[in-house]
Amino acid sequence: MRKPVGHEARTNRYGYLFVAPFVIVFCIFNLWPTVNTFILAFFNARMDRFTQEFIGLDNFKRLITDQYFWGALKNTFIIWGFNFIPQLGIALLFAIYLSDTRLNLAGRGLFRAVVYLPNLLTAASVAILFRYLFGEAGYEKAPANQFLRAIGFFNEVLPNGEMIIRDPINFFRSVPFTRGLVAFIQWWMWYGHTLILLMAGITSIPESLYESAIVDGANSRQTSFYITLPLLRPMMLFILVTSMIGGMQMFEIPRLITNLQGSPNYSIRTTVVYQFNSAFDFRNLSYGAAISIGIFIVTIFLAMLIFFFLQDRSELKKKKGGVR
Repeated sequence: MRKPVGHEARTNRYGYLFVAPFVIVFCIFNLWPTVNTFILAFFNARMDRFTQEFIGLDNFKRLITDQYFWGALKNTFIIWGFNFIPQLGIALLFAIYLSDTRLNLAGRGLFRAVVYLPNLLTAASVAILFRYLFGEAGYEKAPANQFLRAIGFFNEVLPNGEMIIRDPINFFRSVPFTRGLVAFIQWWMWYGHTLILLMAGITSIPESLYESAIVDGANSRQTSFYITLPLLRPMMLFILVTSMIGGMQMFEIPRLITNLQGSPNYSIRTTVVYQFNSAFDFRNLSYGAAISIGIFIVTIFLAMLIFFFLQDRSELKKKKGGVR
Protein backbone atom coordinates (compact mmCIF):
# COMPACT_ATOMS: atom_id res chain seq x y z
CA MET A 1 0.00 0.00 0.00
CA ARG A 2 1.31 3.43 -0.94
CA LYS A 3 2.22 5.62 2.01
CA PRO A 4 0.48 9.03 1.99
CA VAL A 5 2.85 11.93 1.39
CA GLY A 6 2.64 15.70 1.16
CA HIS A 7 -0.81 17.26 1.09
CA GLU A 8 -2.53 13.85 1.46
CA ALA A 9 -0.61 13.12 4.67
CA ARG A 10 -1.50 16.53 6.13
CA THR A 11 -5.17 16.00 5.25
CA ASN A 12 -5.14 12.62 7.01
CA ARG A 13 -3.68 14.24 10.14
CA TYR A 14 -6.45 16.83 10.14
CA GLY A 15 -8.99 14.02 9.75
CA TYR A 16 -7.64 12.27 12.85
CA LEU A 17 -7.82 15.56 14.70
CA PHE A 18 -11.48 16.07 13.84
CA VAL A 19 -12.56 12.54 14.81
CA ALA A 20 -10.49 12.56 18.02
CA PRO A 21 -13.18 14.22 20.22
CA PHE A 22 -15.73 11.55 19.33
CA VAL A 23 -13.23 8.73 19.86
CA ILE A 24 -12.16 10.12 23.25
CA VAL A 25 -15.75 10.61 24.46
CA PHE A 26 -16.72 7.15 23.19
CA CYS A 27 -13.81 5.47 24.95
CA ILE A 28 -14.45 7.27 28.25
CA PHE A 29 -18.24 7.02 28.45
CA ASN A 30 -18.99 3.88 26.43
CA LEU A 31 -16.05 1.57 25.79
CA TRP A 32 -14.45 1.74 29.25
CA PRO A 33 -17.72 1.29 31.20
CA THR A 34 -18.50 -1.75 29.03
CA VAL A 35 -15.08 -3.29 29.63
CA ASN A 36 -15.22 -2.43 33.33
CA THR A 37 -18.63 -4.14 33.61
CA PHE A 38 -17.12 -7.38 32.35
CA ILE A 39 -14.22 -7.01 34.79
CA LEU A 40 -16.45 -6.24 37.79
CA ALA A 41 -18.53 -9.36 37.17
CA PHE A 42 -15.56 -11.53 38.20
CA PHE A 43 -14.97 -9.68 41.48
CA ASN A 44 -16.84 -9.07 44.71
CA ALA A 45 -17.13 -5.28 44.53
CA ARG A 46 -19.63 -3.49 46.74
CA MET A 47 -20.47 0.17 47.27
CA ASP A 48 -20.28 -0.12 51.07
CA ARG A 49 -16.62 -1.17 51.14
CA PHE A 50 -13.46 -0.28 49.26
CA THR A 51 -11.90 -3.74 49.06
CA GLN A 52 -12.75 -6.31 46.44
CA GLU A 53 -11.56 -9.82 45.72
CA PHE A 54 -11.51 -12.03 42.66
CA ILE A 55 -14.29 -14.65 42.88
CA GLY A 56 -14.28 -16.01 39.33
CA LEU A 57 -17.62 -17.28 38.06
CA ASP A 58 -19.47 -17.16 41.40
CA ASN A 59 -21.67 -14.25 40.32
CA PHE A 60 -22.69 -16.09 37.15
CA LYS A 61 -23.42 -19.29 39.09
CA ARG A 62 -25.66 -17.28 41.36
CA LEU A 63 -27.32 -15.63 38.37
CA ILE A 64 -28.23 -18.96 36.74
CA THR A 65 -30.07 -20.11 39.87
CA ASP A 66 -31.50 -16.69 40.79
CA GLN A 67 -35.28 -17.02 40.74
CA TYR A 68 -35.67 -13.25 41.03
CA PHE A 69 -33.70 -12.71 37.82
CA TRP A 70 -35.80 -15.24 35.91
CA GLY A 71 -38.93 -13.72 37.40
CA ALA A 72 -37.83 -10.29 36.21
CA LEU A 73 -37.12 -11.76 32.76
CA LYS A 74 -40.65 -13.22 32.72
CA ASN A 75 -42.12 -9.84 33.66
CA THR A 76 -40.12 -8.20 30.90
CA PHE A 77 -41.48 -10.53 28.23
CA ILE A 78 -45.06 -10.24 29.47
CA ILE A 79 -44.99 -6.45 29.40
CA TRP A 80 -43.13 -6.35 26.08
CA GLY A 81 -45.55 -8.84 24.48
CA PHE A 82 -48.65 -6.89 25.50
CA ASN A 83 -46.95 -3.79 24.14
CA PHE A 84 -45.46 -5.06 20.89
CA ILE A 85 -48.30 -7.18 19.47
CA PRO A 86 -50.92 -4.37 19.40
CA GLN A 87 -48.22 -1.86 18.51
CA LEU A 88 -47.22 -3.70 15.35
CA GLY A 89 -50.75 -4.78 14.44
CA ILE A 90 -52.44 -1.39 14.78
CA ALA A 91 -49.49 0.48 13.27
CA LEU A 92 -49.52 -1.90 10.30
CA LEU A 93 -53.25 -1.36 9.67
CA PHE A 94 -52.88 2.42 9.83
CA ALA A 95 -49.72 2.38 7.68
CA ILE A 96 -51.44 0.39 4.92
CA TYR A 97 -54.54 2.58 5.13
CA LEU A 98 -52.68 5.89 5.10
CA SER A 99 -50.29 4.81 2.33
CA ASP A 100 -53.03 3.66 -0.06
CA THR A 101 -52.65 5.95 -3.06
CA ARG A 102 -56.15 5.13 -4.29
CA LEU A 103 -57.64 6.74 -1.18
CA ASN A 104 -55.46 9.87 -1.45
CA LEU A 105 -56.18 10.84 2.15
CA ALA A 106 -55.60 14.42 3.23
CA GLY A 107 -53.71 15.31 6.40
CA ARG A 108 -51.46 12.25 6.45
CA GLY A 109 -48.43 14.32 7.42
CA LEU A 110 -50.30 15.92 10.31
CA PHE A 111 -51.49 12.53 11.54
CA ARG A 112 -47.96 11.13 11.47
CA ALA A 113 -46.68 14.13 13.41
CA VAL A 114 -49.40 13.81 16.06
CA VAL A 115 -48.91 10.08 16.68
CA TYR A 116 -45.13 10.56 16.84
CA LEU A 117 -45.27 13.32 19.48
CA PRO A 118 -45.39 10.96 22.54
CA ASN A 119 -42.05 9.52 21.44
CA LEU A 120 -40.48 12.94 22.05
CA LEU A 121 -41.43 12.89 25.74
CA THR A 122 -39.02 11.57 28.35
CA ALA A 123 -40.06 8.23 29.82
CA ALA A 124 -39.46 9.46 33.39
CA SER A 125 -41.90 12.37 33.02
CA VAL A 126 -44.55 10.10 31.49
CA ALA A 127 -44.16 7.57 34.33
CA ILE A 128 -44.55 10.29 36.96
CA LEU A 129 -47.61 11.67 35.14
CA PHE A 130 -49.42 8.31 35.10
CA ARG A 131 -48.35 7.64 38.68
CA TYR A 132 -50.07 10.87 39.67
CA LEU A 133 -53.20 10.12 37.60
CA PHE A 134 -53.78 6.77 39.30
CA GLY A 135 -52.50 7.83 42.72
CA GLU A 136 -49.71 5.65 44.02
CA ALA A 137 -49.33 7.87 47.12
CA GLY A 138 -53.01 8.59 47.79
CA TYR A 139 -55.34 6.67 45.51
CA GLU A 140 -58.50 7.97 47.23
CA LYS A 141 -57.86 11.45 45.78
CA ALA A 142 -56.34 10.27 42.50
CA PRO A 143 -57.68 12.07 39.39
CA ALA A 144 -58.79 8.72 37.94
CA ASN A 145 -60.92 7.96 41.01
CA GLN A 146 -62.29 11.50 41.07
CA PHE A 147 -63.38 11.12 37.45
CA LEU A 148 -65.06 7.76 38.16
CA ARG A 149 -66.80 9.27 41.17
CA ALA A 150 -68.04 12.20 39.05
CA ILE A 151 -69.71 9.89 36.51
CA GLY A 152 -71.28 7.80 39.28
CA PHE A 153 -69.15 4.70 38.79
CA PHE A 154 -68.97 4.05 42.54
CA ASN A 155 -72.70 4.46 43.08
CA GLU A 156 -74.58 1.20 43.64
CA VAL A 157 -78.37 1.02 44.01
CA LEU A 158 -79.67 -1.79 46.23
CA PRO A 159 -82.93 -3.64 45.47
CA ASN A 160 -84.71 -1.61 48.17
CA GLY A 161 -83.78 1.62 46.39
CA GLU A 162 -81.03 2.59 48.80
CA MET A 163 -77.86 3.98 47.21
CA ILE A 164 -74.42 3.17 48.56
CA ILE A 165 -71.05 4.44 47.43
CA ARG A 166 -68.29 1.90 47.00
CA ASP A 167 -64.71 2.59 48.03
CA PRO A 168 -62.35 4.07 45.43
CA ILE A 169 -60.09 1.73 43.51
CA ASN A 170 -56.49 1.20 44.54
CA PHE A 171 -55.27 0.71 41.00
CA PHE A 172 -51.68 -0.18 41.81
CA ARG A 173 -52.67 -3.12 43.99
CA SER A 174 -53.81 -4.97 40.87
CA VAL A 175 -51.09 -6.91 39.06
CA PRO A 176 -52.97 -7.14 35.70
CA PHE A 177 -53.81 -3.42 35.76
CA THR A 178 -50.27 -2.33 36.61
CA ARG A 179 -48.72 -4.55 33.96
CA GLY A 180 -51.32 -3.44 31.45
CA LEU A 181 -50.70 0.22 32.28
CA VAL A 182 -46.93 -0.12 31.75
CA ALA A 183 -47.55 -1.97 28.47
CA PHE A 184 -50.03 0.72 27.37
CA ILE A 185 -47.54 3.52 28.13
CA GLN A 186 -44.84 1.71 26.16
CA TRP A 187 -47.29 1.23 23.29
CA TRP A 188 -48.44 4.85 23.41
CA MET A 189 -44.89 6.20 23.36
CA TRP A 190 -43.52 3.96 20.59
CA TYR A 191 -46.56 3.37 18.40
CA GLY A 192 -45.88 6.48 16.31
CA HIS A 193 -42.25 5.45 15.75
CA THR A 194 -43.36 2.05 14.46
CA LEU A 195 -45.98 3.66 12.21
CA ILE A 196 -43.39 5.98 10.64
CA LEU A 197 -41.05 3.07 9.91
CA LEU A 198 -43.81 0.98 8.34
CA MET A 199 -45.01 3.87 6.19
CA ALA A 200 -41.42 4.46 5.07
CA GLY A 201 -41.17 0.79 4.15
CA ILE A 202 -44.43 0.91 2.17
CA THR A 203 -43.44 4.04 0.27
CA SER A 204 -40.19 2.31 -0.77
CA ILE A 205 -42.16 -0.41 -2.58
CA PRO A 206 -42.19 0.31 -6.34
CA GLU A 207 -45.49 1.88 -7.40
CA SER A 208 -45.40 -0.16 -10.62
CA LEU A 209 -46.19 -3.32 -8.64
CA TYR A 210 -49.44 -1.84 -7.36
CA GLU A 211 -50.32 -0.47 -10.79
CA SER A 212 -49.81 -3.89 -12.39
CA ALA A 213 -51.92 -5.54 -9.70
CA ILE A 214 -54.72 -3.01 -10.18
CA VAL A 215 -54.67 -3.60 -13.94
CA ASP A 216 -55.03 -7.33 -13.24
CA GLY A 217 -58.10 -6.61 -11.12
CA ALA A 218 -56.64 -6.81 -7.60
CA ASN A 219 -58.44 -4.93 -4.84
CA SER A 220 -56.93 -3.19 -1.78
CA ARG A 221 -57.06 -6.30 0.40
CA GLN A 222 -55.30 -8.43 -2.21
CA THR A 223 -52.55 -5.88 -2.83
CA SER A 224 -52.01 -5.60 0.92
CA PHE A 225 -51.70 -9.37 1.44
CA TYR A 226 -49.74 -10.28 -1.69
CA ILE A 227 -47.57 -7.20 -2.25
CA THR A 228 -47.32 -4.97 0.84
CA LEU A 229 -46.93 -7.58 3.59
CA PRO A 230 -44.34 -9.79 1.82
CA LEU A 231 -42.20 -6.81 0.82
CA LEU A 232 -42.49 -5.30 4.33
CA ARG A 233 -40.95 -8.41 5.86
CA PRO A 234 -37.41 -6.94 6.23
CA MET A 235 -38.81 -3.81 7.88
CA MET A 236 -40.99 -5.81 10.26
CA LEU A 237 -37.99 -7.99 11.12
CA PHE A 238 -36.01 -4.84 11.92
CA ILE A 239 -38.87 -3.49 14.06
CA LEU A 240 -39.18 -6.82 15.90
CA VAL A 241 -35.47 -6.99 16.75
CA THR A 242 -35.16 -3.34 17.79
CA SER A 243 -38.38 -3.55 19.82
CA MET A 244 -37.12 -6.68 21.57
CA ILE A 245 -33.84 -4.95 22.42
CA GLY A 246 -35.75 -1.92 23.68
CA GLY A 247 -38.06 -4.18 25.68
CA MET A 248 -35.09 -5.82 27.38
CA GLN A 249 -33.98 -2.31 28.40
CA MET A 250 -37.27 -1.15 29.94
CA PHE A 251 -36.33 0.82 33.03
CA GLU A 252 -37.78 4.28 33.73
CA ILE A 253 -41.49 3.49 33.52
CA PRO A 254 -41.50 0.19 35.48
CA ARG A 255 -39.24 1.68 38.16
CA LEU A 256 -40.89 5.07 38.64
CA ILE A 257 -44.57 4.27 38.24
CA THR A 258 -44.97 2.60 41.66
CA ASN A 259 -42.45 2.25 44.49
CA LEU A 260 -39.09 1.94 42.66
CA GLN A 261 -39.09 -1.83 43.34
CA GLY A 262 -41.61 -3.04 40.74
CA SER A 263 -44.68 -3.40 42.93
CA PRO A 264 -47.27 -4.84 43.21
CA ASN A 265 -45.66 -8.16 44.10
CA TYR A 266 -42.64 -7.26 41.92
CA SER A 267 -44.86 -7.86 38.88
CA ILE A 268 -43.35 -5.00 36.84
CA ARG A 269 -39.77 -5.47 38.02
CA THR A 270 -37.99 -5.89 34.70
CA THR A 271 -34.47 -7.22 34.22
CA VAL A 272 -32.92 -3.75 34.10
CA VAL A 273 -34.86 -2.64 37.19
CA TYR A 274 -33.60 -5.74 39.01
CA GLN A 275 -30.06 -5.01 37.81
CA PHE A 276 -30.28 -1.42 39.09
CA ASN A 277 -31.71 -2.54 42.43
CA SER A 278 -28.96 -5.13 42.88
CA ALA A 279 -26.15 -2.78 41.93
CA PHE A 280 -27.22 0.45 43.66
CA ASP A 281 -30.05 -0.26 46.12
CA PHE A 282 -28.34 -3.35 47.54
CA ARG A 283 -24.87 -1.95 46.72
CA ASN A 284 -23.61 -5.13 45.04
CA LEU A 285 -21.86 -3.71 41.99
CA SER A 286 -20.37 -7.00 40.86
CA TYR A 287 -23.64 -8.89 40.86
CA GLY A 288 -25.28 -5.98 39.04
CA ALA A 289 -22.53 -6.26 36.41
CA ALA A 290 -23.20 -10.01 36.10
CA ILE A 291 -26.90 -9.31 35.58
CA SER A 292 -26.00 -6.81 32.83
CA ILE A 293 -23.95 -9.47 31.07
CA GLY A 294 -26.81 -11.94 31.50
CA ILE A 295 -29.22 -9.46 29.88
CA PHE A 296 -26.73 -8.95 27.04
CA ILE A 297 -26.43 -12.71 26.43
CA VAL A 298 -30.20 -13.23 26.47
CA THR A 299 -30.68 -10.32 24.05
CA ILE A 300 -28.06 -11.64 21.61
CA PHE A 301 -29.53 -15.15 21.80
CA LEU A 302 -33.08 -13.95 21.10
CA ALA A 303 -31.92 -11.72 18.23
CA MET A 304 -30.15 -14.69 16.63
CA LEU A 305 -33.28 -16.85 17.02
CA ILE A 306 -35.41 -14.16 15.40
CA PHE A 307 -33.06 -13.82 12.44
CA PHE A 308 -32.85 -17.61 12.06
CA PHE A 309 -36.58 -18.29 12.04
CA LEU A 310 -37.79 -15.17 10.22
CA GLN A 311 -35.15 -14.71 7.55
CA ASP A 312 -36.15 -15.10 3.91
CA ARG A 313 -35.37 -18.73 3.08
CA SER A 314 -35.62 -18.18 -0.67
CA GLU A 315 -32.91 -15.51 -0.60
CA LEU A 316 -30.76 -17.73 1.59
CA LYS A 317 -31.03 -20.61 -0.88
CA LYS A 318 -30.05 -18.31 -3.72
CA LYS A 319 -26.93 -17.22 -1.85
CA LYS A 320 -25.93 -20.80 -1.08
CA GLY A 321 -26.69 -22.28 -4.49
CA GLY A 322 -25.91 -19.26 -6.62
CA VAL A 323 -28.27 -17.40 -8.91
CA ARG A 324 -28.96 -19.25 -12.16
